[in-house]
Amino acid sequence: MTQPGGERTDEPVGEALDAHVDGRVVILVTSPRVAPGLLSWPAWEALTEAGTVLAAGLEPGWPEALADAGVAVEDLADVPVAERAGRLLEASDGGRTVVWLGSPDGDPGLTDALAEHLTRRAVASRPPEVELVTGSHDVPGSRLLDLVAVMDTLRSPGGCPWDAEQTHESLLPYLLEESHEVMEAVELGDRAHLREELGDLLLQVAFHARVAQEHPAEPFGIDEVAAGIVAKLVSRHPHVFADVDAGTADEVERNWETIKAAEKQRTGVFEGIPAALPALARAQKMLGRVEKQRPAAAADVEPDPGTPQGRVAADLLAVVRAARSEGVDAEAALRAALNQAVARVDGPAG
Repeated sequence: MTQPGGERTDEPVGEALDAHVDGRVVILVTSPRVAPGLLSWPAWEALTEAGTVLAAGLEPGWPEALADAGVAVEDLADVPVAERAGRLLEASDGGRTVVWLGSPDGDPGLTDALAEHLTRRAVASRPPEVELVTGSHDVPGSRLLDLVAVMDTLRSPGGCPWDAEQTHESLLPYLLEESHEVMEAVELGDRAHLREELGDLLLQVAFHARVAQEHPAEPFGIDEVAAGIVAKLVSRHPHVFADVDAGTADEVERNWETIKAAEKQRTGVFEGIPAALPALARAQKMLGRVEKQRPAAAADVEPDPGTPQGRVAADLLAVVRAARSEGVDAEAALRAALNQAVARVDGPAG
């Protein structure tokens, strides 16, 4: 290679350029919803090979996880953002590698400050290489951890006074209301509304679980709630998780009912059907139970037709039976008809 002025050197082009590279700055980002230490291999490689590792306010568990791996971290939580960026570049001097272990809040202002320092340094010399490494990713369902954390903050001392006062009983109206709003969103086909209402219903589950966690004698939390439903789903799907054959939806339903009956050990035909269900929905479930479990008792479901109230009830039960024979949900059918009536009467053309 011939240098300016006619002088020749045998140094390869790549090595000549590398001589001017002023180190490497690695910005390591992680998910706050993944346990400390659960990092990708490139992330651990960067940490263990770095000459310096810097951070600002590590979350609990991280110092121990890094120390176990022999990685020393300098905490710059008390250092202004602009100075943090300067310390990063200083640590990369002489071709060294420095890693910034990102904070859960995303380190606001750090990238802008780093860009300013790099711009100024580029005037005098070649700035260090800057690389972004993703150390961990959110797994499906990980945002539920955020919900649990927010609910815990709201319910804890120093949180929200209203949330702190709620009980299972005081929350029941909201649980019912949110359930109906989810149903309405499904029936209207409004996807954005459905997503919002499912979130509101999920909040009710998280809220009740948080309240239950504080019970003095029989506490349980969201983990116990989730563990219970997981165990139930696995036990009632032996055609998926075991060696039972069920090739059709009808066979799956029969298996489900058999397993459910063995688990519940109910003493009555109607046990487990909530009395708070809307009347048509409750009637439909009761007729289904009698039909499957005790057909001979069908006459006992009939109301006394000797009164006007009894005759109306008998007519309503007849409608529910007709709906069952057609495979129609009577409650949903009437609700849909009423919604259509609202649209016709109160809509723009009304």
